Amino acid sequence: MKNIGIAIAAPGGYALDDTALARGIARLEAQGCIVHNYYQSERKFLRFAGTDDGRLAQLDAAAADPACQVVIMLRGQYGISRIMPRIDFRKMADSGKLFSGYSDITAFHMGLYQATGRISFAGPMMCDDFIREEPVEYTLRQFWDCLRGPTHAVRGTAAGNPLVDVQGTLWGGNLAMVNHLIGTRFWPQIDGGILFLEDIAEHPYRVERMLLQLHYAGVLERQRAIVLGDFSGYRLGAHDNGYDFDTMLAFIRETLPVPVLTGLPFGHVKERCTLPFGAQAQLVSDAEGFNLTVSAYPTLP
Repeated sequence: MKNIGIAIAAPGGYALDDTALARGIARLEAQGCIVHNYYQSERKFLRFAGTDDGRLAQLDAAAADPACQVVIMLRGQYGISRIMPRIDFRKMADSGKLFSGYSDITAFHMGLYQATGRISFAGPMMCDDFIREEPVEYTLRQFWDCLRGPTHAVRGTAAGNPLVDVQGTLWGGNLAMVNHLIGTRFWPQIDGGILFLEDIAEHPYRVERMLLQLHYAGVLERQRAIVLGDFSGYRLGAHDNGYDFDTMLAFIRETLPVPVLTGLPFGHVKERCTLPFGAQAQLVSDAEGFNLTVSAYPTLP
């Protein structure tokens, strides 16, 4: 990590703890990174890390910074949807930067790939991956190992997965954001893909509804496999009458025309893998889980 230039940009929400953010920046600098922070807490606006103009300017400045090789998004939450039509994705791609983020940043990955074919990284953000008092070793090791390349491996563990051995384009992210872009000019038409999905605080019926929307739109039948990460943070009620995530999953597996796997260490969880959006991947599952091997993506020089 020594002498790696990192730019911080905030296209969505603002940092909830400025002291913790300063700690995260100091930790990166102590590891030899050169950090350029384009987020300014005093400029936050409503629930956002700045006005729409200000957040777009942060992205542009980060992409234009010749001293930085990596752009780490500050936080997801919500906000990038408001500036998507104004992002110059060609400029983002031509910058050669490695962009990292997840959740709300899924829209950025999709728009960038659709407009330019440039691969970016569903990976950690400053808040809260780099600012924790106790860093999560798995999450950070996954990130740096992936960026170094030239290949990357993720192991998922779960019982009951179908046996598969497929190859395809790796893509996906937050389920709500993936659905959010259907029918827009930011939607990447990916055939023969391996689609990874996660979400937070979405009841199983809403997860089912979004998956069915993708199915009815003809998206899922063109994929080779679907890999589910973490879907937590919801609360079941008495009126669910036995309808829980496992019941929903069984229905989805019976309904969809492609295999559905679980156990991907990805989502709004502490231990999170890094996944290059748009890279080539091989997915091989066994009785206990699966191996996802990723290649053909940009890395640090």
